Amino acid sequence: MTDLNTSPVPSSVTSVHATDAARQRLNKRKAANKRFRLYGMAGVVIAIAALVMLLSTLVVQGYSAFYTHTMELTITLEQDVLDRNNTQDPEILARANYRKLVKNEVYSLFDDVTSRRDKRAVSALISNGAIDALREAVLDDPTIIGSTITITAPVSDDIDMLLKGHIDRNVEEQLRRVSDRQIAWTDSLVERGIIKRAFNTYFFTQGDSREPELAGIWGAVKGSFYTMVVTLLISFPVAVGAAVYLEEFAAKNRFTALVEVNINNLAAVPSIVFGLLGLAIFLNFFEMSRSAPLVGGMVLALMTVPTIIIAARAALKAVPPSIREAALGVGASPMQAVFQHVLPLAMPGILTGTILGLAQALGETAPLLMIGMVAFIVDIPGGITDPASALPVQIYLWADSPERAFVEKTSGAIIVLLVFLITMNAAATILRKRLERRW
Repeated sequence: MTDLNTSPVPSSVTSVHATDAARQRLNKRKAANKRFRLYGMAGVVIAIAALVMLLSTLVVQGYSAFYTHTMELTITLEQDVLDRNNTQDPEILARANYRKLVKNEVYSLFDDVTSRRDKRAVSALISNGAIDALREAVLDDPTIIGSTITITAPVSDDIDMLLKGHIDRNVEEQLRRVSDRQIAWTDSLVERGIIKRAFNTYFFTQGDSREPELAGIWGAVKGSFYTMVVTLLISFPVAVGAAVYLEEFAAKNRFTALVEVNINNLAAVPSIVFGLLGLAIFLNFFEMSRSAPLVGGMVLALMTVPTIIIAARAALKAVPPSIREAALGVGASPMQAVFQHVLPLAMPGILTGTILGLAQALGETAPLLMIGMVAFIVDIPGGITDPASALPVQIYLWADSPERAFVEKTSGAIIVLLVFLITMNAAATILRKRLERRW
């Protein structure tokens, strides 16, 4: 018997593959494969370099938003200034002249401040947050009037930028926002330990403000939270119900085919179109409140539903038909087979798609701009019907502000938003890894 492994190759075949033309074709294929690998590696390197550049730019510009400089002031709460008749009436105390007490204390820190011009320059060292801090201390405990207390308040945004190195001391005085005397006074306060560096609690606990040193993201974070809650409560049951019906119960005909095509098309529609839809329906037709998380959540739910439907249908398809057949074989109804067997097994994939859809909605700005959530909101929202902003919209507003201090606020808020998005995507990945079942 002839051994197939040792049978001789016909000389005609050997001669064909040994020709110069064959070797050239082989070398071209190898060169093409090598170029393709190099193109792929170059694409990966470029993507990583762009990501590193983006993250490094954000960190360089935004890390300073997480700390600030504060000034300690020891202030005597004069009875004649705050409450001459000792009524302890909250309305009287709220309207008292706290500004005078703060400014007098700042003036007393320097012996050479006598003229009105110098007093204006010195008072520009401290933020108006000192007045608010003093007022809150008195309103919380009116019995402290007449005593001496120490408060800690942020310095003004210009002085904070100076101490962070964002204002060049070496340029000419008329070309910078801080004068030479203000620089000398600031350095003196730093040496005396009156101005110190501290963690920027205002950034995480306050709402928006016209003054950069007092602006924070807490109002926008709560607005985004309420918006996401509304989005989840509307989009999840609607999308899962639609996916279950289309995948398990709907007849396969032209109508369902048309519905499926439109769902796929809606998932690719630009987000601003959903904003226009929300503007036309929720605001103009139903006359709902602008800038409310309720409306924002409803608009984002319209955008998120197609994404969750597609993910839910894919998860339902991944469940083997044998599960359905086994349930039906032991006497379960079609509805029992779906809701007691198929849907629980598909839920990890459905939850993963839901989290990814919500993460996409969290970063959307255009739909919220169309429904008026771009308004300047100072108060912290307390519910889904209160006026509120959202974190992406807050970033948009700060990016449009001319003050240098808002540049670091913008980058800092972007870092916080990226942390939320990365956390949600990581949660989706971990959930899929731990709960998914392989058949």
